[in-house]
Amino acid sequence: MTLCKDLVRIKRGDEVVWKDVRTETPGYNDAVVQLNFSASGNDGSAACYYAYNAVDDTALALSDPLSSYSTSPSKMQLDGRTLPRPELAEAVKQAMIKQGRSFVDGVRNFLK
Repeated sequence: MTLCKDLVRIKRGDEVVWKDVRTETPGYNDAVVQLNFSASGNDGSAACYYAYNAVDDTALALSDPLSSYSTSPSKMQLDGRTLPRPELAEAVKQAMIKQGRSFVDGVRNFLK
């Protein structure tokens, strides 16, 4: 869910207000994180699709259904438009860099 939100921020800007967040895990099909938001005074929506990635059902999968899905989206729709794979890959890269910086800053602040 965090990565999908970060992707929206990358594509739409940091001033995003979340209105609704839903996650669907329909068995062996793609998990979907659906977001409704407002950015720059305009309403928007996004959906990130995560491929099913488990070899078999385990206790962890039963207790945390999202653990059975990949950690990076295979497809993203933003405001009704499906992002082409290269654009999605670049957005994921930028989100990962941003998350890494936030993590490092958190560790620095903790160690002070």
